[in-house]
Amino acid sequence: MRWSAGWYGASRPDRLPRNGRPVPELGTAWTAGWPAKRVHTAGCGPLALTVVGDCGADDQQLARALEWVRAKDWRALTRWPGSYLTVARSGETLAVIGDLAGQHPVYWRMETAGTWWSTSAGALTALDGAPVAPVALAAHLALGQPDVLGQRSLFRTVRRVPTGHVLLIGPEQAAAVPYEPAEYQPVHLRDAAATVRAALAEAVAVRLDGRPVSADLAGLDSTALACLAARSGPVAAVTFADARLRDDDLAYAVRTAAAVPNLHHRTVPARPQCVYYAGLDDVSSLPATDAPNAYVVTASIKRAVLDAVAGQQARGVHFTGAAGDAVLSAPSSYLADLLRTRQYRRTFRHARTHARLRHTSAGTVLHRAHPASRTDLPGTWRQLAAVLRQAPREWVPQAQRPVAWTPLLATADWMSPDVRGQLANALDTAAGHSDGAPGLLAAWAGRQDLARLGADTAGWREMARAGHSTELAAPFLDNEVIRACLAVPAEERGAPDRYKPLLGAAFAGMGVLPDFVLSRVTKGGFNALAYAGLTRHAPVLADLLGASSRLVAAGLASQAPVAGMLARAAAGQPTAQGALHLAVAAEVWLRQREAVDARSWWQVRARAAA
Repeated sequence: MRWSAGWYGASRPDRLPRNGRPVPELGTAWTAGWPAKRVHTAGCGPLALTVVGDCGADDQQLARALEWVRAKDWRALTRWPGSYLTVARSGETLAVIGDLAGQHPVYWRMETAGTWWSTSAGALTALDGAPVAPVALAAHLALGQPDVLGQRSLFRTVRRVPTGHVLLIGPEQAAAVPYEPAEYQPVHLRDAAATVRAALAEAVAVRLDGRPVSADLAGLDSTALACLAARSGPVAAVTFADARLRDDDLAYAVRTAAAVPNLHHRTVPARPQCVYYAGLDDVSSLPATDAPNAYVVTASIKRAVLDAVAGQQARGVHFTGAAGDAVLSAPSSYLADLLRTRQYRRTFRHARTHARLRHTSAGTVLHRAHPASRTDLPGTWRQLAAVLRQAPREWVPQAQRPVAWTPLLATADWMSPDVRGQLANALDTAAGHSDGAPGLLAAWAGRQDLARLGADTAGWREMARAGHSTELAAPFLDNEVIRACLAVPAEERGAPDRYKPLLGAAFAGMGVLPDFVLSRVTKGGFNALAYAGLTRHAPVLADLLGASSRLVAAGLASQAPVAGMLARAAAGQPTAQGALHLAVAAEVWLRQREAVDARSWWQVRARAAA
């Protein structure tokens, strides 16, 4: 893994990151695995600034930014294009700032002599062998929103910096302090279009540094990135094609490549093993990550694409449209916000269109949204705590349950009563410490979706780098792209009468994307490959989540309901796919944790060893 770490204390630490490179002018700070050209520093002594990653600031901009460091204007240090970690020293205060989507997460742990910080929770855990925290893992499985338990990480002695917060370390204490507003000042879609277009163009441009370029060419999001990159030079565009998907991604890709100069298209044909859950009989072949990673379930599909990319270019950058759905559109749960703010006429108009698309009634859509409009985030968590103290629910598809600020997933109903009770207590505690929570469901849910997608994409990036020497670029997860898109109200981004209207407004008439792409209303899906994988690899999954399961041993899952879900899948019946996906990823992660060697993270200083 690539990671960064640092120490704040009166004495020098007794350990150093293995193969770590000191960060100039920051003293006890290091990067591991990062090339020197991705680490830039300005200033020295009590006023210093370092950025690690893909950052669009040049040396002069970093030097001028020292005034922001002096003024402790932390948010200003996160406004450059790209995705990066920021570390700044202002007098006795050290600020460590990750990004808004968890591409560069920040963790810390306090010791008697000082404070360690790192972008890897696993690295900090390796300092003393801290175990996994069962309640935090239960929250990950049952709720799927990273910030619900605030500063709790998945490990007992390690704290995490929540989304939109900066870690401030001083002589007396270390604390995570918010730097990003919980909600953005709303900007109408048409007014935001130019800002979104500029942010995306800059996010792509900052990665175009002479390396060979490739890109997914499938849906609207990846096509937009591929076309933006093609304005600067040749792009090897790849489309994963499988007859079982029954979508029109390939047809649009071929047509786009013919219309856009510099797009050189290649189809990635499906192989029999390109289904969900392939390769899970050997967890050592999967990349080790700091948290359970969703892409272990689809690793065979991702690798097929990366194989095609690596076959055409060496050590290049590959663009993916990951998180485009999260920022360019919005789920229909925003209807709860419209009801809350008494926009009844607009609510009914949107509900009626959503209902037509889903072949249901407007009344059913409104009935699902109504409960969430009558509560807030702390209230939702208290309600969930009460539900967890009761008997597990009968399974019904999540789409049939009421909309919620924090949905309770089917995985919660697979847990032991003791674990459910502990999670309920943690939710009650979180509800009492939720000051600064957003007032709109869409604002909260959107940030949580991005934090989850960012963590998963970071794992995919490790897969691409380790197995294919390819850098994965996900511009929709960049700070400035997120800010530009999420400033547009959810009801405008997710309006049901037009598919991804924000992308259309940003690029219509600009000559970047062909008109037929912007007018597209279809979207591919992988359900067929998910069910094929569930059927084909049912024995492996039954073994993985069976008697030897680490989740079962910890009370985080039970064999009977998991076996029931696998049986439903084999019979072609509706299945809790999302819950199985989470459980499998967590089980793989726990098994990988058993093989972690602390010596792979740290080395003892020669003087300390003596």
